[in-house]
Amino acid sequence: MKILVINCGSSSIKYRFFSFDDGAQAKELAGGLIERIGSDDAIVHHNSTADKIEKTMSIKDYRSGISEIADHLRTSGLLKGDLAGVGHRVVHGAEEFRESVIVDEKVIAQIDRCCELAPLHNPANLEGIKASQEIFPNVPQVAVFDTAFFSTLKPDSYLYALPYEWYEKYRVRRYGFHGTSHKYVSQQAAKLLCKNFDECNLITMHLGNGASMAAIKQGKAVNTTMGLTPLEGLVMGTRCGDIDTAIVFYMMRIANMSIDEVRQSLEKKSGLLGISGVSRDMRDIFEAADNGNERAKLATQIFARRVRKYLGAYLTDTSQPDAIIFTGGIGENAWRMREMILENLEHLGIKLDTKANSSLKLKPEGVPVHLPDSKIQILVIPTNEELAIAGDTRKLVANLSAKV
Repeated sequence: MKILVINCGSSSIKYRFFSFDDGAQAKELAGGLIERIGSDDAIVHHNSTADKIEKTMSIKDYRSGISEIADHLRTSGLLKGDLAGVGHRVVHGAEEFRESVIVDEKVIAQIDRCCELAPLHNPANLEGIKASQEIFPNVPQVAVFDTAFFSTLKPDSYLYALPYEWYEKYRVRRYGFHGTSHKYVSQQAAKLLCKNFDECNLITMHLGNGASMAAIKQGKAVNTTMGLTPLEGLVMGTRCGDIDTAIVFYMMRIANMSIDEVRQSLEKKSGLLGISGVSRDMRDIFEAADNGNERAKLATQIFARRVRKYLGAYLTDTSQPDAIIFTGGIGENAWRMREMILENLEHLGIKLDTKANSSLKLKPEGVPVHLPDSKIQILVIPTNEELAIAGDTRKLVANLSAKV
């Protein structure tokens, strides 16, 4: 069974193409990226075991971008009319979607309604779905939602202390994001722990340019750091994370900033970039810190402190977790940040093996980096959101075929 995964961003399309055998084992056949959607000089990358292509061409919209992907897969011989399903990443499913679904007109209408909650992402996701329906007219389309994993949060976790009618009328609540990643690495952790997923208590850290954490109890998410939008929670590449909300009103008054200017500052000019003044990339920041840049050093310290704050809270949410999981670009690759986050936590039963951590050779299934007597295991597990989307798509398509 062959599954295509599409991830449409505001000006890009990422894709990966998988083949599943009868035992549901996946093999990646191809993948790629199209940048600058909507321009005459879009950059197209195609990668497979057979070839690697990079070219510049006109890609006016998502339909022409997905058509280019389909043409490449066909001309390369990877796709011969045997596509079983197309899985789409959809950022926001609000309360309408608690799991992945086969797309129909009702689903499209509901995703469209969620656009007001994710105006930068859902419209692009929706355009990708509609384009795929045209290009692959007889192939089931599946929507996989970033928010779905957090549908198990209870009201005392997802509600804000705001007028209740804001939730009732305007859907203001915590939704959480990166759910596909948190679910994937937590399920991988269960395998490493040799436990059933619904028996696992875990703390997952997706640390990258976008960063979030989740508390998972008996296989279900009970808390997460991101909220109504991805702006809340941890310090990120350019996002501020948690702040005193009155700062917004203060800057509008004292600096005469418009609401859009404040929003741009909080989303695009804050976080690691805003503190360091160097970069949003942790590698560049550590390099600058090593060369004596005090603001860069401060950025790493603030990032680590914010993670530690939530780690402490989630230890109580999970009632002695089985494992702490690092994933994402920073979580998987920045050994120094892992060490900073877990420094001096031995009294909590968290004992990092600093030698294993600094010399880590990452494996797809994940690697332990804790000492033998650590009460809580520490795992570094590479995320694979596209594979998770492909897996959900395969299951839904198989069930659809079985019903027919």
